[in-house]
Amino acid sequence: MDHKAQLKRLSGIEDHEGRSVPVRVSKCLGICFKANVVVVQPSSKGRADGGRPVWLGDFTEDRLVDELDDWIFRGGPGAAPVPEPLQPHLTSKDAKKPKKKKLKKQLKRKRKQAEKDKKEKKAAASKGGKGDKGKAGEKGASPEKAKGGKARKAEGKKKKKK
Repeated sequence: MDHKAQLKRLSGIEDHEGRSVPVRVSKCLGICFKANVVVVQPSSKGRADGGRPVWLGDFTEDRLVDELDDWIFRGGPGAAPVPEPLQPHLTSKDAKKPKKKKLKKQLKRKRKQAEKDKKEKKAAASKGGKGDKGKAGEKGASPEKAKGGKARKAEGKKKKKK
C-alpha cells in the first residue's frame, strides 16, 4: 500500500460545494489492526440531519477512495447513505481486535480456500488441452511417463550393467 499516494488522493477530495475536505493524519486511532482507518466527519448540514462520524477500516484499495469521494460529494454522513462498496469496511472506535484463535482460524480458512482455488485453476488449465502431456498410460504420454518411477530406475541400472 502506497500510504503517501492514498493520503494525496484523500487530500484532493472536494465536497458538493467545491470545498476541499480537511484531512488529518493520526498515528493510531486505537484500532490500528484495522489500518488504514478513515474517519469521515459529517458536514454541518449532515450533522444537523443526524449524521455522525463514520469509521472505515481496512481502507487499502484505490477503488475505496473513489467510492469515498463520490459519497462525500453526495453529502456524506447524514446526507447520503453509506455506499454499498464501503459497507464491508464499516467499523468503530470501539472495534475489538479478533482473538488469536479467531485469527488463526481465519488464516487457516484463507489458506484452504487459496489451495482449493489453485487446484481448481490447475484442473481447468489441464482441461484446456495441454496437448500430449497427459498422465501415464494416456494417449500421447511418453513411454518413460507410462512406466512408474521405480521401473525407470531399474531399467537404467540394467543399461549400466551391459
